[in-house]
Amino acid sequence: MTTHQVTVLTAEASDYGALVPGSLPEHVVLDCVTDDPTKVDLENTTILLADPDLAAQVIPHMPKLVWCQSIWAGNRPLLALERKDYILTPAKGVFDVQMREFVFTYLLHYCRNVDGYREAQQQKDWFQPTFGRLCGKTLGITGAGSIAKALLPVAASLGLKVIGVSRSGEHQDGYDQIYTWDTMDDFASRCDYVLNLMPDTPQSANLLNKDFFARLPDHCVLINAGRGTAIVDEDLIAALDANQLQAAVLDVFREEPLPASHPFWEHPKIRITQHTAAESRPEDIAALFVDNLELLLEGKPLPHQFDFSKGY
Repeated sequence: MTTHQVTVLTAEASDYGALVPGSLPEHVVLDCVTDDPTKVDLENTTILLADPDLAAQVIPHMPKLVWCQSIWAGNRPLLALERKDYILTPAKGVFDVQMREFVFTYLLHYCRNVDGYREAQQQKDWFQPTFGRLCGKTLGITGAGSIAKALLPVAASLGLKVIGVSRSGEHQDGYDQIYTWDTMDDFASRCDYVLNLMPDTPQSANLLNKDFFARLPDHCVLINAGRGTAIVDEDLIAALDANQLQAAVLDVFREEPLPASHPFWEHPKIRITQHTAAESRPEDIAALFVDNLELLLEGKPLPHQFDFSKGY
């Protein structure tokens, strides 16, 4: 049986150091758990569990690398590398609960006009603000992939219609309709809420732009929990200023941390959530790593294996 040498390279090294060692089989040797790329045994590591930004510093110099389990869902730093002759699995299947809670927090916030009631309370005014209901409304999801699937049962229970955009446009259970990137104008015109979950690829960059915003109903709320590169920042600000959509909840950005000088911070129609919609918790990622390791050792395909040709 092949012996593997594992390196854990992450800013949360102390957390993973308490979780990973006891879960490895005998023929899988843990070499180090560190946050310092210079301490990695580049020559002999065959399995890497790592933050993508740190992994990008060592993967080009690992001749025996077989598999990298990313700690993040997004892997932009690794896409920039020329090397693509190894198995890469992103952190998927561990964010379902967090993403459901995040998305429906803000759908209900705007649907039930939470801000309006808060303002009435502050003014000690018995006047009852108007509010709506999610039942019968349409949620549009750009990036109708694995993370989006976790939202569908909750949407159905609330009577919320769901439409999506995917690369293929193929029908998926739980969606009223699936569009392609070429038919996003029609998609946008139907949305009461838009949730972006698109991965960070050259094809998805700047898709949410002035033309897209112009097709949205003026009561629409945009939630971006995918990647910041999907949105043209200045186009979103202009659309909000022109009342082409009601509000935007932004969790991800082109530059992170978002610079203090960025106009998003002070815009009255924007809410910022500092890339916290669905965080990589060490206990979840460590469990995912162990499950995928077992499959790898058995010679079975790994779920959500990264396709370098597609960028996700």
